[in-house]
Amino acid sequence: MAQSGVSVVPECITAFNDLKLGKSTKWIIYKISDDWKEIVVEESSSDNNYDAFRQKLLDAKSKDKKGNEGIGGRYAVYDVEYDAPNGEGKRNKICFISWVPDDATQYPRMMYSSSKDALKRALNGIAVDIQANDADDIEQDTIIKRASTGR
Repeated sequence: MAQSGVSVVPECITAFNDLKLGKSTKWIIYKISDDWKEIVVEESSSDNNYDAFRQKLLDAKSKDKKGNEGIGGRYAVYDVEYDAPNGEGKRNKICFISWVPDDATQYPRMMYSSSKDALKRALNGIAVDIQANDADDIEQDTIIKRASTGR
């Protein structure tokens, strides 16, 4: 359980293992449930269209404690494919993205920040951890660069 008291549902781990082992899933987007008690799978896909994935993060909404909807955070796992240095072929790394936009309301920002480690600990096999706070942080080139350098 996270410092925030938010728990990770087993479906989150199952979806991640499908991505990691089956290689048919390209990405997973996780969210904190509307009652702020669990991290759940919002959506997963085998679609290789990074722009569609990125747009889903940018469009994410969360409700605050009073039920008001606003810009919200998300967690995502993306299986990044990139060209290895020196023409050594293609490589893949699983990247964990914590998407907490600077302009999100205070409660979602706090909950996503304090619950991140619980989900990361539950997902064994993450190669790169990316903290993203603005749209530039989740540009495809930025994600590929982070995956290829491991930083």
